[in-house]
Amino acid sequence: MGEFNCDLHFHGPYSTGVSKNMLIPIIAEQSKLKGLHVCGMADMLQGTWFKHLKENIIEVSNGIFADKKELMNFIPQVEVQCNKRIHHLIFLPDFGSAETLKQSMDGSAIFDSWGCGRPVIRLSAEEIAEKVSNVGGIMGPAHAFTPYFSVYAHFDSVKEVYGAMGKEIKFMELGLSADTDFADMIPGNRDYQFITCSDSHSPWPYRIGREFTRIEMKEPGFKELKNALEKKDEKKIKLNVGLDPREGKYHLTACNACYANYSLEDAEKLNWRCTQCRGSIKRGVRDRIEMLSDGESKHPEFRPEYLYSVPLAEIIQIALKVEGINTKRVQGMWREFVDRFGTEINALIDAPIEELEKVDPTVAKKVNAFRKGWVHYLPGGGGNYGKPVICDSQEEFEKKVNEIDKQIREQQASNGQKTLREF
Repeated sequence: MGEFNCDLHFHGPYSTGVSKNMLIPIIAEQSKLKGLHVCGMADMLQGTWFKHLKENIIEVSNGIFADKKELMNFIPQVEVQCNKRIHHLIFLPDFGSAETLKQSMDGSAIFDSWGCGRPVIRLSAEEIAEKVSNVGGIMGPAHAFTPYFSVYAHFDSVKEVYGAMGKEIKFMELGLSADTDFADMIPGNRDYQFITCSDSHSPWPYRIGREFTRIEMKEPGFKELKNALEKKDEKKIKLNVGLDPREGKYHLTACNACYANYSLEDAEKLNWRCTQCRGSIKRGVRDRIEMLSDGESKHPEFRPEYLYSVPLAEIIQIALKVEGINTKRVQGMWREFVDRFGTEINALIDAPIEELEKVDPTVAKKVNAFRKGWVHYLPGGGGNYGKPVICDSQEEFEKKVNEIDKQIREQQASNGQKTLREF
């Protein structure tokens, strides 16, 4: 029995907006540097990617898969879109079950063209869930709170979406937009296991593993994953690690074009039209969750800790005050830390600060501030990512919290007081 860091939601290069470097040998190498132990296979129903998987992944023992160098374990996984424009995450036992599932939906989707890694299936969530169950797989909502393709973008509960199969849904993926505090504000969610995954489109460690779930398993395969998700009383989910929701692109209610912030009340009064640029206003995740909340975030007994994370490369970028996370200076420094401490996760969370100082004292100071929780955020909204502000003391942190929160309140009030006629 061991504890495994699992990032179980990726996309391959035959989905739109995905790096051409998103290939199994590179994913395996970079995930190991990150400190992961198990990854999802990504887009298993897409024909060209499925061929790539078959050529680059081996079954090292019964139901346990790894890349050919055995750097990383992999679990069969795919994301799909149902006929209500909701995205779902599916885990499968093996390659054969993926082929059978695909055949069962023949005629309901285009699977093998470029861009179809996340297939749009002309079936209901209930129908897809039944087919997944028939091949021994499990299914749940992907990034459950994003405002375009999620459960809560279109429905008020998970059970509504899956109909008669609702009782079979055991988990939901939180996505970058929510943490366990947010998700458990909705009473109906307190019966589900939560997983945190990166949904990465890039293999580099500031994207891959930016969210992961630590799971206790006898071995890193589908059977143990299913057991962990279905048997809550065994408390196999040990830790959820992810970005602060304020860093998500849709945290606040904001304009899709100029990112001006609005209160939910003012956005509704303005008929969702921005007073600054006449762009459309998109309801934020925070406001959507509060609409469905019973007024408290009540965690079930089996819910593990949620640990906030900032990628090490992002901390280095902030510490060195340079533009661009991909600069040679940032990436070179990141490699120094990883080479010294084995993985990014070790450097970020476990290594003694005095040892980090031997690599670079400025970066070590920011890592120490991150560990102490002295991180506030310029929150995201309208499709614009939020930005972490890492302070160097408790006093600076408290000052920054007051400054940023006051600024947001004033912006919302100012934007809401204007009218389209004034614009």
